[in-house]
Amino acid sequence: MGKRLIEAEKLIDKSRTYILTEAVTLLKKVSKTKFDETVEAHIKLGIDPKKGDQLLRGTLSLPYGIGRIRKVAVLAKGEKHKEAETAGADIVGYDDLIDDISKGDIDFDVLVATPDVMKDLSKVAKILGPKGIMPSPKSGTVTFEIAKTVIELKNGRLEYKNDSFGIVHIPVGKISFEEEKLVINIKTLLETIVKAKPVSSKGQYIKSISISSTMGPGIFVMSKI
Repeated sequence: MGKRLIEAEKLIDKSRTYILTEAVTLLKKVSKTKFDETVEAHIKLGIDPKKGDQLLRGTLSLPYGIGRIRKVAVLAKGEKHKEAETAGADIVGYDDLIDDISKGDIDFDVLVATPDVMKDLSKVAKILGPKGIMPSPKSGTVTFEIAKTVIELKNGRLEYKNDSFGIVHIPVGKISFEEEKLVINIKTLLETIVKAKPVSSKGQYIKSISISSTMGPGIFVMSKI
């Protein structure tokens, strides 16, 4: 552990959980890096990740975005190809895009595809899957509504899903954001997660919540906010 992180840890009381506004204030206080760190929320859920009916996956748009514009690529042909370009997609292609992906040339953050080209995209599924950018209907990235999807993604629409431990990790802004904006973004995320609770999940649903910056320590937040 570096000197900077050791000093940051001293400011955090690990024996308690903070109310959200306190946690955000403290998070900004302990951030001492020279770059604008991303703020992330980590939510441990009372679900069984091994059961398909308890898996959590969906999309949401945070009121103040996450502080960066993602590069959106679209795999489509014909009219949808033109629609993607008009909507502002950063990369639009078909065979050429699949060829670039197969060579490991992936210069985008999210990939959108129309349903009719998914059979061709299966050729590079083993490349896109591990990177978490394989289009899927559940994440809203396999669709014929190309223009709407591209605009939403450019404006900050995010996908959330639990990992193998039942934890959702998601960016909620930048350390440079005003405290109020970070608080509102985090509250929006938590409200979305609560509404998405699987019917088959019993007992305590929100096990723990923590927030952290890219290079900073985690700060536990009260689940009732």
